[in-house]
Amino acid sequence: MADETSTAPKINYVDTSIGFFPLVLALICGVATGVLWAYANPIQLVPGVIQWRIFAFLPPLIGLLLGPKSGFITGYVGTIVWSLLAGTFIPAHSLLVDGIMVGLTGFVPPYIVNLRKNDFDTSMPVLIKVAVTSLVVGIVMVVAVSASLAYLGIFPFDYAMLYIGLSDIVPMVVGTPLLLIPGLRILAGISRGSLHWF
Repeated sequence: MADETSTAPKINYVDTSIGFFPLVLALICGVATGVLWAYANPIQLVPGVIQWRIFAFLPPLIGLLLGPKSGFITGYVGTIVWSLLAGTFIPAHSLLVDGIMVGLTGFVPPYIVNLRKNDFDTSMPVLIKVAVTSLVVGIVMVVAVSASLAYLGIFPFDYAMLYIGLSDIVPMVVGTPLLLIPGLRILAGISRGSLHWF
């Protein structure tokens, strides 16, 4: 049951099947995410390789707003686009480990915190659950990505854990719950109250 103090707008999701529009919207979100990751990260943690990814919250946020599959596509496509633009594309790592694990950061939070089933309750306990879920899935992602980079001989495991953790986990934990309510308001405005859930 939704908290009476919740300020989230009402959105009616009209479809749960794969359709052309939700798939295209998820792909657009993924490309935009990759471009932002490549060109809008001014703080270098490891110059030329790891930036403080201030838009790391986009896959979980898109997932919470549009559905788990949309979140996964946003994270996966964003990773591929970013790695190609940044010149860090490594086929085995980018397509398998990094792409899938970042995709899961967009899939898991909306799967666990299903706002649609709870009348878009955005009370403080729900926002804390979003932050905790983002933290846990972020840690799992960083461990897997760091292990892959260490296996490939690119970075030592602990070095990758530190810098990728700082790069991705902090923006996910802070940005996702912080921007959830404004995101719902924007969606309610542009969708005129009805939207595809994918």
